[in-house]
Amino acid sequence: MDDKKNIILAVVLTALILFGWPYVSTYFFPAANPPATRIEGGRTTPVASPSADPAADSPTAIRDRAAVLKEAPRVPIRTPKLIGSINLKGARIDDIVLPTYGETIAKNSPAIRLYSPAGTADAYFAGFGWQGEGLKAPTKDTVWTAQGSALTPTTPVTLSWNNGAGQLFEIRLSVDNDYMITAAQKLSNTGAGTVAAKPYGYISRSSVPKDPDTWTIHVGPMGVFNGAADYDVNYGDLNKGPSTRNFQSTGGWIGFTDKYWLSALIPDQQRPFAGQFRKGAGTQYQADIALNPVLLGAGKSVTQTTRLFVGAKEVKTLEAYQDGAAGQAVPLFDRAIDWGWFYWFEKPIFALLHWLFEHIGNFGVAIICLTFVVRALMFPVAQRQFASMAAMRAVQPKMKALQERYKDDKPKLQQEMMALYKTEKVNPLAGCLPIFIQIPIFFALYKVLMLTIEMRHQPFVLWIKDLSAPDPLHILNLFGLLDFQPPAFLAIGVLAILLGISMWLQFKLNPAQMDPMQQQIFAIMPWMMMFIMAPFAAGLLVYWITNNCLSMLQQWWLYKRHPVLGTTVEAK
Repeated sequence: MDDKKNIILAVVLTALILFGWPYVSTYFFPAANPPATRIEGGRTTPVASPSADPAADSPTAIRDRAAVLKEAPRVPIRTPKLIGSINLKGARIDDIVLPTYGETIAKNSPAIRLYSPAGTADAYFAGFGWQGEGLKAPTKDTVWTAQGSALTPTTPVTLSWNNGAGQLFEIRLSVDNDYMITAAQKLSNTGAGTVAAKPYGYISRSSVPKDPDTWTIHVGPMGVFNGAADYDVNYGDLNKGPSTRNFQSTGGWIGFTDKYWLSALIPDQQRPFAGQFRKGAGTQYQADIALNPVLLGAGKSVTQTTRLFVGAKEVKTLEAYQDGAAGQAVPLFDRAIDWGWFYWFEKPIFALLHWLFEHIGNFGVAIICLTFVVRALMFPVAQRQFASMAAMRAVQPKMKALQERYKDDKPKLQQEMMALYKTEKVNPLAGCLPIFIQIPIFFALYKVLMLTIEMRHQPFVLWIKDLSAPDPLHILNLFGLLDFQPPAFLAIGVLAILLGISMWLQFKLNPAQMDPMQQQIFAIMPWMMMFIMAPFAAGLLVYWITNNCLSMLQQWWLYKRHPVLGTTVEAK
């Protein structure tokens, strides 16, 4: 039967597109965010100079972070969203903590530490320097002199170093109230001859983030080159070789993106630059930029400015920088969040959900309200679906008669069925339309919950303390009474059970299918979806449960408008 094939096809395609099986979803659709998300440790760090071997700066042993921080003179960084320090040895920004974000949902959770100096387990830092043939340039061991006691939004700091050969190097650092540090690199030639020099900036890290890089969420090296976002390079690509990827661009930016955090270099948008991702020994990675060299005559000076973003990928903050906050507009800066295929659709979903949250104050309630909005927008589609179902039920006897008459002549049966659809003005695929319309909505909400830091660690009610994480109460450990964590595909929580029950009740309200295979599919699907959806973000399950409940209410109301369906339900 055509309608049987259509329903089976719709079920299979929907399951494949939305979820995949639990075993496959660990790669394609990673499990929802764990309550704690932090950068994993490494054992070595890349070098400062983008022209050198990244392994050349590798410390021989990993030491305690507090001890390493005391080994060199430092200038503190204090802003509402950044706390840390500048290492005067090497002029490195290598100590950054995000005080507004905790590692876990616990009240005493330590803040997220994004940058850490070379020689520590989680080495991750940025710096600026110069290159030039015959130029005595500062190195990683150069100790700079600081003018300024602390880097704050109101007090910039200038680092300086005189090479004793007629050149004075200066880096004027300033910071805003969010996550942008501006470095104005100035070179003054007080010698008698002409020197050639080019400034560079680099970001080095000696570890990869805990969150995996998948086809739905890019984690790793990324940038914007010549007006296009580039997600094509990942850590695995650099590991396999070639170990260096080069880019030439005018305007744009380059760096490393984690699920929630970003570190990016943003050169002068009017100047061409050479960008590079490189791989060193072990898990050492580096992103760097180099600007074109300049010839500097005696008594001349030149200043070139590069910005460093280091912080959380807050949507409104990224959009503000993209629109020109803190200097030049940063092209496509909001693409640091891997919105993916449905960018045009996900951004409005996020904007509406975040607006609801700002006015309601509870993200779970905001998700429920969003579901009401979505159902209201889809109400005309649902009416058409039910009208189509009613029409299909009305012509079932005629379809049966045709099947009996032409059971040995399939081409003739198809021809007569199409004629019947045309005569009765019914569309067998109309009932599947809402399912396929829901796919981009569901996928957009999935991406919003998985990617945007605004959803991270947001509580709902009772035991739901983090809507971006899976339901913590599972049947197999007696809802937390037993001290063990079930595997993801068996971690059936309270929300997953409610999802299965609500879907089962919804299907019970549907008209009884005349075909036994269809009846079996609809009988199994709720419990299959219960297992598939269990490891997903709690917020996603809240959306689906609410959607199922609203669907049942809508079905009850629409049955009154379509007595054919209502009679069928009562007959069951």
